[in-house]
Amino acid sequence: MTERLAAGDPAPDFTLADADGKPVSLSELRGRRVIVYFYPAASTPGCTKQACDFRDTLDSFADEGFAVLGVSPDKPAKLAKFRDNQRLSFPLLSDPDRQVLSAYGAYGEKKLYGKTVTGVIRSTFVIDAEGVVELAQYGVKATGHVAKLRRDLGLAASK
Repeated sequence: MTERLAAGDPAPDFTLADADGKPVSLSELRGRRVIVYFYPAASTPGCTKQACDFRDTLDSFADEGFAVLGVSPDKPAKLAKFRDNQRLSFPLLSDPDRQVLSAYGAYGEKKLYGKTVTGVIRSTFVIDAEGVVELAQYGVKATGHVAKLRRDLGLAASK
């Protein structure tokens, strides 16, 4: 089991390719709060629901000073198709070797339909403007997660 992060831990920095193959670094976003969420696979029902919830609340997150990054093990081409099909307007990042997923404790053993498997643990992190973990949530549900995250951050419900 990879070690899990907690509030107060430094957020592991990373540079990953986005859906267009361009590098995106967490450190480039210093000075802003960043929501980094890890999801198992683009274009699956739960991951689509979660991504669309972020898309639909992106303006209100931006108004509160947040950037949003989605990270999965998918290759950039699959991420581009997902982004285009769902009209996603925030960066989707590719971590095919799962190094960033592992650094955040978002890859490892989990229960899936009652069986123990190794895979992506749906997780969300809020990183403060200095690069410190403000909030770490593991094993989140795809449906309703964004609304719960907003409540946990003390933000008004969007729309």
